[in-house]
Amino acid sequence: MKQIAILGDGGWGTALALVLAQNGQRVRLWGPFPDYLAELRRTGENKKFLPGVPLPASLEWVADRAAAVHGADVVVLAVPSKFFRATLAPFGALLPRAALVVSVTKGLDRETGHRMTQVARELLKHAPMAALSGPSHAEEVARGIPTAVTIACSDHDRAVALQQLFSNAAFRVYTSADVAGVELGGALKNVIALAAGVCDGIGFGDNTKAALLTRGLAEMTRLGAALGAHVATFSGLSGLGDLIVTCTSRHSRNRMVGERLGRGETLQQILDSMAQVAEGVWTCRTALDVARRHGLRAPLTEEVCAVIHEGKDPRAAVQALLTRELRTEQD
Repeated sequence: MKQIAILGDGGWGTALALVLAQNGQRVRLWGPFPDYLAELRRTGENKKFLPGVPLPASLEWVADRAAAVHGADVVVLAVPSKFFRATLAPFGALLPRAALVVSVTKGLDRETGHRMTQVARELLKHAPMAALSGPSHAEEVARGIPTAVTIACSDHDRAVALQQLFSNAAFRVYTSADVAGVELGGALKNVIALAAGVCDGIGFGDNTKAALLTRGLAEMTRLGAALGAHVATFSGLSGLGDLIVTCTSRHSRNRMVGERLGRGETLQQILDSMAQVAEGVWTCRTALDVARRHGLRAPLTEEVCAVIHEGKDPRAAVQALLTRELRTEQD
């Protein structure tokens, strides 16, 4: 039995807490708001982020940072990318030096464009770190619906240890050494999911969605390779797998934001109505900055940014994509 500390009381952190508790681990979750944690303890339900899922009394909910990570064998970083840097900074001197650290956040740092494990390594001084990603909506994981993900670490023994810790009959974990590829797949697919949602909101069909996913995967792979990822990783669970589920699922917040934009709502109206974070809203701008720094074409990301942050009409964005210079598919 291990002591697990999960930093982040959102839906994904809570879902993974359930997986780990079912596996017989001691799980403690940290959240920033004591009043909300008291409600969680009282009701046995995370009504804001994971409604309808009963939570076992064995889960601990704490707001004190030092208490959250005290004696932890494994620390799971489940903080949205928008708040990742500011939230993790105070934990730098508190984490046990021998703890295994795994990031489950899918995004890029807005200040630097770095991946989440790179930011965590800077702030927490732990290395090597692992990243867990794949097609894994919290709503389904929490209810025991069969799911498969990938955990990546440059240290194979650590990857295997975490694989064994998380795996059970409903949650299958594969290992990888490609931390960059696993993290970038999880971050960049959210941008493509926004575009997929726009297509749904406008009323386009299956042909459009298939073209979007295919060209989106090519764009993700192109950017990932430039940042040191293995091309093959983007054909796996953390690339193609996560892209499919995020672009098609009713659970996908990024797809839903795009759909509402396609129907004519403003971004501010959409965000004001949401309790949870749609990572792609913030990742698209960072991803475009990174692409431009590396001289890479990223037409889908560029148009998503124009719709999200510049108010471009979604139909005009689609027209801009369709009337680009013709080229070979492999170019």
